[in-house]
Amino acid sequence: MTGPLALDATRSALVLVDLMDRIVALPLEPRKGTEVLAAAEKLAAAFRTVGAPVVLVRVERPGVADQPPGSGLVPGLSRPGDIEIVKRTIGAFQGTGLDARLRELGVTTLVFGGIATNLGVESTARAALDLGYDLVFVEDAMAAFTAAEHDASARLDFPRLGTVATVEQVRFVAG
Repeated sequence: MTGPLALDATRSALVLVDLMDRIVALPLEPRKGTEVLAAAEKLAAAFRTVGAPVVLVRVERPGVADQPPGSGLVPGLSRPGDIEIVKRTIGAFQGTGLDARLRELGVTTLVFGGIATNLGVESTARAALDLGYDLVFVEDAMAAFTAAEHDASARLDFPRLGTVATVEQVRFVAG
């Protein structure tokens, strides 16, 4: 995509996957976790400004008494009114009630960022597509364990599933 992407704030939600201290701190490519976090925070601020939902997804390991250190969302990421989803699988829809929450809000388009591009983000996006959502992938708000894994999703898979954009291209139509 080369120009701005015009989103309807009343029908769109931002979904940020696994922006947790222990995951943001991992060695990631093609950008550092801190760069993904900065891009995600910029997107979240834009969504909140127009009153569009921000969904923050984090993973918990099933069947363990205590989660590893750094399993909460990065401090300061969440704001009042955000939707926090705790997943126990790779994707954020299975057993979480996320689809019902989004439908209650009238959301039809999901805008994605997070870590890892080819795992949590792509798994959540594929389930969303199966559920009938339109998808937008903000490529510079994602990273994976290798650049090749990120690129395979961002350049091969995502264009077949939805629209690939950058943070700077995400805009909202006047309403």
